Amino acid sequence: MSALLEVNGLRKAFGGHVAVDGLTFVLWPGEIVGLLGPNGSGKTTAINMISGSLLPDKGSIRIHGQEICGKKPHRIAAMGIARTFQLVRVASGMTAVDNVVAALAFVGPRLTGSAAEVRAVALLSQLGLGERLHTIAGDLTYIDQKRLELARALALDPQVLLLDEWLAGLNPAELLEGIALIQSLRTSGIAVLMVEHVMDAVRALCDRCVVMAAGKLIADGHTDAVLSRPDVRRAYLGEDDEEKVDA
Repeated sequence: MSALLEVNGLRKAFGGHVAVDGLTFVLWPGEIVGLLGPNGSGKTTAINMISGSLLPDKGSIRIHGQEICGKKPHRIAAMGIARTFQLVRVASGMTAVDNVVAALAFVGPRLTGSAAEVRAVALLSQLGLGERLHTIAGDLTYIDQKRLELARALALDPQVLLLDEWLAGLNPAELLEGIALIQSLRTSGIAVLMVEHVMDAVRALCDRCVVMAAGKLIADGHTDAVLSRPDVRRAYLGEDDEEKVDA
């Protein structure tokens, strides 16, 4: 089996600040990988380069062996990469079902009309929004807006899903629901790369973790092994907070 996503030597600088410096890792079909690191370590910059929002200064990004560096975000989405954002992005004046129908029209299966509505209803129902199909997106609760954003991403029929702190800001009950939703994606074969700070979620979901600090890769391996490393504890949580890794 070959790697689904290959990131090799990725670099991005903003003026004199190097946000990502030589990042290299792979993502295999069907796995859920945590992209971890302290604030400012370059995680979101890496996600932005993979999704096409930022152009790398150096390096290579391939999906199924095809280079995607330099391609526009919609072209990258069409090649099988979808994402969510730190701040939820939905069309707040449209209904939930119309949000997903709009996504279906442009990338992925490119469905329109009744076929698009049937698919949108199925996706929203899968994610727990079956009773809110015709609710205006701006009137949905925070967790339901996150569900809607995830439905829009899944509507693109991705092979790689990039989740940028999708679980952030949820209360304990919502967090359990969110973990279950991401866990359910395993059966679809989608590979998930998730930026996350909630250790309970990382341990519950992630087969493997890629850890960054100051733009550089410092660890890549099985979740328990990576989170037990002293250098990861120091970089990610700080020496005085090591007990939080084991929470």
